[in-house]
Amino acid sequence: MKEKPNIILFLTDDQGAWSLGCYGNKEIRTPNIDRLANEGIRFENFFCTSPVCSPARASILTGRIPSQHGIHDWLRIGNGDSQKDTAAIEYLEGLTGYTELLSQHGYVCGQSGKWHMGATGHPQKGYSHWFTTCGGSGTYHDAVVYRGMERFQSQGYLTDVICDDAISFIDERCNAVDSKPFYLNLAFTAPHSPHVDQHKPEYVDYYHDNCTFSDVRQDPRSAWSLKHPVDIQYSETFCNPDRSYLTMRDLLSGYYAAIQGIDDAVGRILTMLEARGIRDNTIIVFMSDNGFACGQHGIWGKGNCTQPLNLFDTCVKVPCIFSCPGYFKQGVTSTALTSAYDFMPTLLDLIGIENPEASKLPGKSFAKTLLEGEQNDYHESINVYDEYGQSRMIRTKEWKYIHRYPDGPDELYDLVHDPDEIFNLLNENRYFTYGPDFIEAKVSEMKARMETWFNHYVDPAHDGKNEPVAGRGQLGRLEDVHGNKAFYPWVQVEYSKN
Repeated sequence: MKEKPNIILFLTDDQGAWSLGCYGNKEIRTPNIDRLANEGIRFENFFCTSPVCSPARASILTGRIPSQHGIHDWLRIGNGDSQKDTAAIEYLEGLTGYTELLSQHGYVCGQSGKWHMGATGHPQKGYSHWFTTCGGSGTYHDAVVYRGMERFQSQGYLTDVICDDAISFIDERCNAVDSKPFYLNLAFTAPHSPHVDQHKPEYVDYYHDNCTFSDVRQDPRSAWSLKHPVDIQYSETFCNPDRSYLTMRDLLSGYYAAIQGIDDAVGRILTMLEARGIRDNTIIVFMSDNGFACGQHGIWGKGNCTQPLNLFDTCVKVPCIFSCPGYFKQGVTSTALTSAYDFMPTLLDLIGIENPEASKLPGKSFAKTLLEGEQNDYHESINVYDEYGQSRMIRTKEWKYIHRYPDGPDELYDLVHDPDEIFNLLNENRYFTYGPDFIEAKVSEMKARMETWFNHYVDPAHDGKNEPVAGRGQLGRLEDVHGNKAFYPWVQVEYSKN
């Protein structure tokens, strides 16, 4: 391998780890992504930092948790890409992204696809190639995009449009006179909603007519959320408000079809890299910003499809695959608990770039697993942490505790005996063989560990613990506006099937 390899990050949107063949889904067709897993290392327990796109993506880019970078919800204001939202806010201004460090060390950085971290039409963070989609979601047909600061309407299916731009960038770098390596952030909007009447009909029809969808649990609503009036009907129609008659088969067929479209794009990129002779000198990473539930726990969506906001594994566990034949181990599955805030230190470690702010960040490099295939634990032995506004989580291999400030409802799960998080041990009559004294001690222990960790890393100016994050969008930089002025409120909306 050359001293500085090329790097491609495939970043999907709203994709649970359960939705890929290499993660055990027997019906979805993802041969190219599965190939990446066979030719690399697949992480079985990789978690996003927050189960919604903008804060999760900001954590990937900066290595900071949301309460360090200040983005706590998807960005409703500040994208600068519509007449209703003319102001462009660079939410991460002043915070170092790894792309800036790559650029400073000779990389040419390209952005193709979704950004949604503020000021969409303003190239930033070390990128010299800038092709972005508007906002966080929208149509998959002839979508409005930016090239640099120019806003225009693209032609075609958006996943293919994003891939076409990525291929142009790679082609340009392969033909460049200089020998600079490239970094490419190939960020799909798929499989984010809308899920119906948007994706390739031949794929939708195949899944609709041939699938049992038996790999997708269809659960009742979780007990802690029964008191709160957001249900699966609301979740479905929130994404498709004029289509309240949709069936789960309709929605799942669209979701699967969107993922197969991503797999096609991955295959096109792999074919190009091989044709150019640079596959073995290109680090490829495949992961998602956050997970997604398609009926698991009785919900359709991610962390913001329930009130209060949820941190179920289906919404916080995401696929993560690293592949570079001849450099990384191949065909390895790591069971270590790893997090999106580990991505930045791992990437910089692999290519020998030091981050002067590393001591302030929570992430640990797992490069040793990639290079040697060793099964190491990286976080105080076996801990990972997540947050979404007033909801915070600590998770070990055996236990998971979720605390909601100021007064719950809280959750505790025994992941050894209840890996699907069905039985909240804090609910009455759910102690099984455990007594209340054991449960009380376990909660006390895990809450103390969680609060110690967050207190160590939280920036008080960006702390989301006391902010009214409702999952309906952030309205400005947290250091400029707090409380109800910073977050769009949750409003109960009722849809009828009539």
